[in-house]
Amino acid sequence: MTFRALKKWLSGAVTTLLFILLITMTFLVISSKVSGSEPGLFGYQLKTVLSGSMEPTFQTGSIIAVKPVKNPSQLQKGDVITFKIDKATTVTHRIYDVKGTDSQPVFITKGDNNDHQDSKPVLPENVEAVYTGFTVPFAGYLIHFAQSKAGSALLVVLPGILLIVYSVMMIWKAFKEIDEPKNKENTSTTDA
Repeated sequence: MTFRALKKWLSGAVTTLLFILLITMTFLVISSKVSGSEPGLFGYQLKTVLSGSMEPTFQTGSIIAVKPVKNPSQLQKGDVITFKIDKATTVTHRIYDVKGTDSQPVFITKGDNNDHQDSKPVLPENVEAVYTGFTVPFAGYLIHFAQSKAGSALLVVLPGILLIVYSVMMIWKAFKEIDEPKNKENTSTTDA
């Protein structure tokens, strides 16, 4: 592969990557703004880990994928669940014990990094989702920032600006390459 071919391939790869980044960020920001919650993708919700209560399972600032729970009675000890503790607050902790009956279980939860169980048991109607095992360390800071007004604007606009700048550079380079043969023709006809 020649240097020119490698350069052309890298150029195409960068353009494709910027375009995919622009589309993905736009989708995530718009979907989270429309739903008023964490962004979602393919039926999974992406949650940002804001505390260290589940370390080392997932680090503070990570994003985790959770799947909405349709039947909380199927959850069991050891599952990591996301649940509401009040209207504005959700928590993701591991089920430490299951009490109650099969038809009406009550979940005792505990953060992996916490010394004690959570003070209140979790009722099935408060369980929102179960952790899928997918974690991206520290990417949650980006998602959390993207949900702010400044972050939304920056993460939608910045990839677009980069794509436009890159396109202008490629067009300028193409014009320059077209002009080079014309300049060589002009100098060779004036030399004769």
